[in-house]
Amino acid sequence: MNIDRYVMAFAGTMVLLSLTLGLLHNPWWFALTGFVGLNILQAAFTGFCPLARVLKTLGIKPGQAFS
Repeated sequence: MNIDRYVMAFAGTMVLLSLTLGLLHNPWWFALTGFVGLNILQAAFTGFCPLARVLKTLGIKPGQAFS
């Protein structure tokens, strides 16, 4: 897998996790869903993703979006 796929998998996991926690425990968990969405949106326009930078430092193969 490359960085792009790791970022998408992580974002999807965080969204599903925060939705589950928001429904079962506390609605404030929905804020995490909003944060992930805003981060994806800003990454689409700026090309900067903190997770992608960490994964690149760890030596994961770059993809098309985050090189």
